[in-house]
Amino acid sequence: MDALSQAALRGASPQELAELPVPTEFRAAHTRVEDIEMFEGVEDKDVRKSLHVGNVPMPELAPDEVLVAVMASSVNYNTVWSGTFAPLPTFNFLKAYGKRGRWEARHDQPYHVLGSDASGVIVRVGDGVRRWKIGDHVNVSPIQLDDQEAAAQDDSMLSEGQRAWGYETNFGGLADYTVVRASQLVPKPAHLTWEESASATACAGTAYRMLVSNHGARMKQGDVVLIWGAAGGVGAYAVQLVKQGGGIAVGVVSSEEKAERLRELGCDVVINRSELGIGDRDGTDPEQVIAAGKRLGSIIRRETGEDPHIVFDYVGQATFGISMFVLRRGGAIVTCGSSTGYRHQYDNRYLWMKLKRVIGCHAANLQELWESNRLIDLGRIMPMLSRTYPLQEIGEAARLVQQNEHIGKVGVLCLAPTTGLGVTDPAKRARLGEDRINPLKGA
Repeated sequence: MDALSQAALRGASPQELAELPVPTEFRAAHTRVEDIEMFEGVEDKDVRKSLHVGNVPMPELAPDEVLVAVMASSVNYNTVWSGTFAPLPTFNFLKAYGKRGRWEARHDQPYHVLGSDASGVIVRVGDGVRRWKIGDHVNVSPIQLDDQEAAAQDDSMLSEGQRAWGYETNFGGLADYTVVRASQLVPKPAHLTWEESASATACAGTAYRMLVSNHGARMKQGDVVLIWGAAGGVGAYAVQLVKQGGGIAVGVVSSEEKAERLRELGCDVVINRSELGIGDRDGTDPEQVIAAGKRLGSIIRRETGEDPHIVFDYVGQATFGISMFVLRRGGAIVTCGSSTGYRHQYDNRYLWMKLKRVIGCHAANLQELWESNRLIDLGRIMPMLSRTYPLQEIGEAARLVQQNEHIGKVGVLCLAPTTGLGVTDPAKRARLGEDRINPLKGA
């Protein structure tokens, strides 16, 4: 470990961090451009074969950027997409981005450093950075935006220049260092460990935008919210937001083990997908959609007395038609992904004749991330971290997510040598309670 990393890890002063040299290269989880075709004709695109860990060159810092010594990160599904080179190789994104200018050209490399979550210490700031300084403990937003674009001043997620950091850009968070724009930063909650904090930002912010924000479904007290994949990363945060907002959470999961953990989280109604008789591709068969929709609707009405006001669906092809069927008149489907396939089929009569809405969400803008981070800092929303792997085992961590064998979030230790580090407000942690902070630990 280089001297700067060691100093950041032990909590060195800003002055000491500023005086130590930045290393010329750093360890990172990455894909390689020469591997793009490795899964052609292969059914099981095992990401353990495509995700590499090794040293890459340190990029130059732009004026509006900071260099963060990454203590911990986590696996998001875009790491799986990156590792399978599907639906598109991410090197296509990097090449297009690299044509936009001098600083963007740094991203067009024959390697792609992945990761859209990070928690760590700022060790360098660009000349144009105003609100952050060396030594600050920060979490990183998964969205890089162009703050000079007019649309970004309304809602940065409407900006044509916004990109998923570590997926559509290089130098992501699954590394010992990451280069990010200052406009991506939020303060790290002081009562959380590095790995707990790194597991929260992307998924909690996304769920907040989908459910609470004016740009999402605008959930209100008493709303019945159907959550597909409720034991997954973004789904588990959705359950918490529904409960904190006075709603009625109806969670659908894929196993009895996940169902039990979801009940422990306080989900009001828990449904095992096996009760519905659907698989990953059944969303394309109209008869199966209606049959499964009737079964699901019957269970929800039996348990809550009414149809859902909101359906939270990031599963996609297997579930979207059912979501449209069970949603109440005037209700809203809010979606941020399609883990089972992107081509959704549904009967449009249920949309137009019953005045339903479909709302697309992609991550969250910085204000929404600050709001969700505030809830975490207050102890209202807890980290959904179940397991943690060292960076060297990123292939195993991502494979767990790829096969949907995880619950909540899967963390990754980068510079942090072990779990449990990074807490700077132990009194607050004790007040909130260790068991409450880690409801999915070991799952």
